[in-house]
Amino acid sequence: MLSTLIWFPILSALAIVILPIRQTKLTALILSGLILLWSLWIAAQFDFSNPLLQLQEYLPWLEALGLNYQLGVDGLSLPLLLLNSLLTWIAIYSSQEQTERPRLFYSLVLLVSGAVAGALLSQNLLLFFLFYEVELVPFYLLISIWGGEKRNYAATKFLLYTALSGALILVAFLGLVWQQGADSFAYEALMGQTLPLWIQTILLGFVLVGFGIKIPLVPLHTWLPDTYVAASAPVAILLGGVLAKLGAYGIFRFGLGLFPEAWAVLAPGLATWATVSVLYGATVAIAQKDIKRMVAYSSVGHMGYILLGGAALTPLSLVGAVAQMVAHGLILAILFHLVGVIEAKVGTRELDVLNGLMNPIRGLPLVSALLILGGMASAGIPGLVGFIAEFLVFQGSYAVFPVQTLLCVVGTGLTAVYFVILLNRTCFGKLDNAIAYFPKVEWRERVPALILSMIIFFLGIQPTWLVRWSESTTLSMVAAIPTLTQPTIVQVAEPSEAIANHDPYPGMMEVKD
Repeated sequence: MLSTLIWFPILSALAIVILPIRQTKLTALILSGLILLWSLWIAAQFDFSNPLLQLQEYLPWLEALGLNYQLGVDGLSLPLLLLNSLLTWIAIYSSQEQTERPRLFYSLVLLVSGAVAGALLSQNLLLFFLFYEVELVPFYLLISIWGGEKRNYAATKFLLYTALSGALILVAFLGLVWQQGADSFAYEALMGQTLPLWIQTILLGFVLVGFGIKIPLVPLHTWLPDTYVAASAPVAILLGGVLAKLGAYGIFRFGLGLFPEAWAVLAPGLATWATVSVLYGATVAIAQKDIKRMVAYSSVGHMGYILLGGAALTPLSLVGAVAQMVAHGLILAILFHLVGVIEAKVGTRELDVLNGLMNPIRGLPLVSALLILGGMASAGIPGLVGFIAEFLVFQGSYAVFPVQTLLCVVGTGLTAVYFVILLNRTCFGKLDNAIAYFPKVEWRERVPALILSMIIFFLGIQPTWLVRWSESTTLSMVAAIPTLTQPTIVQVAEPSEAIANHDPYPGMMEVKD
């Protein structure tokens, strides 16, 4: 079942390139739709009360190198698999009819989808690394061929940074296996390692920097604004909504999972790092004049919330961090899509030029309304998915890191500031007669934003649908890590019992003195 999520999109990409297909976009859309349906089918088979790996697959491969084909899914990877499949379909649907090499474009998008799914499902460190590197070249081509201004510079910068990310991660994996004296790169076999704390700390440092580039976190973020701005809207959706979340997944899976003692020691520093990223991203976003660059810097800030939740190491903060991965992916996707529509219709992304788009006759009223919804979700307005994710992170982190948490709460206020600036300048005011009467926005161009807005709203009022998939897994991860505070007796309620009692947050820890 899991292999289908990897090899079906990869084989579909090869088929689109090789076979003489006329309706390339329609074919890619159907194929990506089948992948999305299969992801939903796997989610229907998933037992969210079970914290262990499910639907595992194993096939001996290069055993002399410790490399085997091992797959599995748990509550940490399942939400991101669904997000990957959904945003792949959204990216293909929202793309323009590519006049320049359409078969190559859609095949690269499907190849990225398969590689990301492979990385999320891999339970062998070398297998993860192979899939992690496979998506590098497709993204480079998607940016350099179909990007905008300075696309070659941005693509090269992206390639160099992500190549360095992969090299650092490989060093950490090799160092772990060699120091452990293991003969396999199997994840479960390496989880129980008992290396000295100083070795764990060094290896964790490589993991944090490697995946920190991918997320990215300050000061490893400098490739992101140029890349997001140069990429077309569909590619930016995949970059921000999928690729950045793969970096966050890697930090939790391989940093938190493999080096728990070192993680507990470095946790205060990680919380401070998260706070710096949040405040820096929000502050710099306020100063931007380009909508796309503003959204890019907002991504830097919001990814800091994920690290804060992981650093606090409480069940609530960690499940909130996973929820923030999904929430941020959905919000970033709707924002990039709408920015792409505005640029296509108006011809600019500059805040000093845009004005009055909410005009019901000559403007883009529905696009503006959806942009307001996306800005509200990003700012954490109650009733939308961004609020519940940030609230869980803050609620779970405050008891452990009160100062850092309060500073991150200030970051949410700054988020509201730059989105108010964006919306005030673009949606409201008097429409310039010189640029009025924009081309009509077709309904097919509105569909991706409407779908994403419905999901953002639904998960905001029904957060259980968002948190229940990862709750048992994050509880088990917290239980395996040394506590940062005075020890407490922890009783974990059975998720099934909590659900039977209609607990909106099943399986949360009950702490007694």
